Amino acid sequence: MPLLTRDAKGVYPISITPFHDDGAIDLAGMDRLVDFFLQCGVPGITVLGVLGEANKLSEEEGLGLLGHALRRVNGRAQVIAGAGHVGFDNLERFAGRAMEAGAAGLMIAPAPGLKTEEQVFAYFDALTRRIGEATPVALQDYPQHTGVFLSAGTLGALIERHPGIKVVKHEESSALRKISRLRAQEAEGRRGRVSILVGNSGIHLPQELHRGADGANTGVAFPEMLVEVCRRFSVGEAAAGEDLYDLFLPLVRHEQQPGIGLAIRKEIFRRRGLIASARVRAPGPALDADDHAELGLLLDRLDRKLRDAGEAGVIEAYPVAAE
Repeated sequence: MPLLTRDAKGVYPISITPFHDDGAIDLAGMDRLVDFFLQCGVPGITVLGVLGEANKLSEEEGLGLLGHALRRVNGRAQVIAGAGHVGFDNLERFAGRAMEAGAAGLMIAPAPGLKTEEQVFAYFDALTRRIGEATPVALQDYPQHTGVFLSAGTLGALIERHPGIKVVKHEESSALRKISRLRAQEAEGRRGRVSILVGNSGIHLPQELHRGADGANTGVAFPEMLVEVCRRFSVGEAAAGEDLYDLFLPLVRHEQQPGIGLAIRKEIFRRRGLIASARVRAPGPALDADDHAELGLLLDRLDRKLRDAGEAGVIEAYPVAAE
């Protein structure tokens, strides 16, 4: 499978990591997830992201899961490996093994604690020396998680300085202008084009697509909706894309809740028959009876709205019965 490039477009779902009730990794569940993502027609999948609870996996568990996913994908899509290692020694070792196993690139965020543009440049200069300029990078701009805020000017300079940065994963909340400014840099000839994929559960996806985003790199429990929304935008049917997105917005918003959002998302995947357990590895949240009832009502409402809107036949596996 080719490596990640600056022409990346479409939806690259962030995969959850399925666990059994005892906390062990559920490889059969991972197979079902991979098959499902591929059936949705995605160009790639990200494994070991924040959503994948990568910080709760040992290095060997993480590499084992990545290798398993790569074998299941079997060249049918790109696989991006999340690399959240703070220490360069660990990151370099992981990067080498991940790329050797067949990853299309690495998703890397700035290290927490970087405060100045000078520190940011020094970090990515040192990082590139360790992993090599030929290693494709999806730069995760997620200041809510890292505490590192990158201006459009700093991002543009990084993209120009390091050709290995192929994708900017835009996850800064309420920063739609940043997408516009990055695209303006390209239109004005100040640097070459970069792919922009958005995260944050796609909570602002239609607006981000209007601003010039190329797609999404996030973990919504209905990735086929994201795929169809992006497809409609790409063929000039933005209004139809927004209409479809609007049907799912209450559930997208519900999934995005800090703290409990991952448990909600896993429970939706469980109800869809893709994983056997909604277990979040400890320490992590679990849904109580009220949460389950609330989610059931939302899914039931979505089911009704899809039928009423006549959209159920647009994408397979849409109606989801609430338990």
